Amino acid sequence: MTRIFSGVKPTGPLTLGNYLGAVRRWVEVDQHRADALFSVVDLHALTVEHDPARVRRLSRQAATLLLAAGLDPALCTVFVQSHVDEHTRLSYLLECTATDGELRRMIQYKEKSVRALASGESVRFSLLSYPVLMAADILAYRTDEVPVGDDQAQHVELTRDIATRFNQRYGHTFSVPKATRPAVAARVMDLQEPTSKMGKSHESTAGIIYLLDDADVVRKKIMRAVTDSGREVEYDPETKPGVANLLEILAGCGDLGGATGGEKPADPAALAETFTSYGELKRATADAVIELLRPVQERHAVLAADFGQVDVVLKEGAVRARNIARPVVDAAYRAVGLLPAG
Repeated sequence: MTRIFSGVKPTGPLTLGNYLGAVRRWVEVDQHRADALFSVVDLHALTVEHDPARVRRLSRQAATLLLAAGLDPALCTVFVQSHVDEHTRLSYLLECTATDGELRRMIQYKEKSVRALASGESVRFSLLSYPVLMAADILAYRTDEVPVGDDQAQHVELTRDIATRFNQRYGHTFSVPKATRPAVAARVMDLQEPTSKMGKSHESTAGIIYLLDDADVVRKKIMRAVTDSGREVEYDPETKPGVANLLEILAGCGDLGGATGGEKPADPAALAETFTSYGELKRATADAVIELLRPVQERHAVLAADFGQVDVVLKEGAVRARNIARPVVDAAYRAVGLLPAG
């Protein structure tokens, strides 16, 4: 059976971009067709300056939202990364396999290190090395597919390179995974800066829709979204990134297509032909997003009232994840020549 692994990083509240770019497909498609593991990858939140209490709060909130979105512990494994030691055990072996040049070529490292230096902050080594931990997250489970947004595809390619190199040097140990991406809304952009991704940790939140934003807030943010010059509603990400982003979001709110038995996902270019003004597009997008988020928010309210239920799911998920990962990581330790512990 195909095995899937993916995760969310608790550096900020989950956004519409996280939902359309990843979580919705996990819920409606991936957990039904594969042996799927989904993790709150909390160790990745430590690569920058952080408040420990905030990381704990956001980790719990992210786990609760994954369950509220529809991940079913009877169908998939939901857990917190730091609860499974095999991730960090394997990460060091993979650091000994990756190269400095590979890591410094990672686009996210380049972008984040430049921003850190520009603001007078030091750059943590973990910012450079975290793609190796991400590789360990994936390879520890002999993962076949990694559902990711466009911004993480480069890291999956690095994971493939590391797995192949390790297998060639020490014998076949890991599966070589491939990245899979949603047909639309793979990278939802900031409503105020439509050339930048809708990120969880941006300083300005005016262009970010959070999964727990109420309907009035969602509508206000979308109605104030930056559009483009001219009046024609056209899908052209190069010359009209603001309009294209709204069309991508609206398309992403539709049915996921054949995998769920519905019709094919809406085409943003085709959707553009149904609108005569930017205002009309914004109103339709706001309505679609509000309706999409409503059941998630209702289920979150129920789960948030009983965190004990969420804790049980995470504890059981960690046990299942550990049982899968430990034999793989033990095999990797033997492969590189380390003595068994006992």
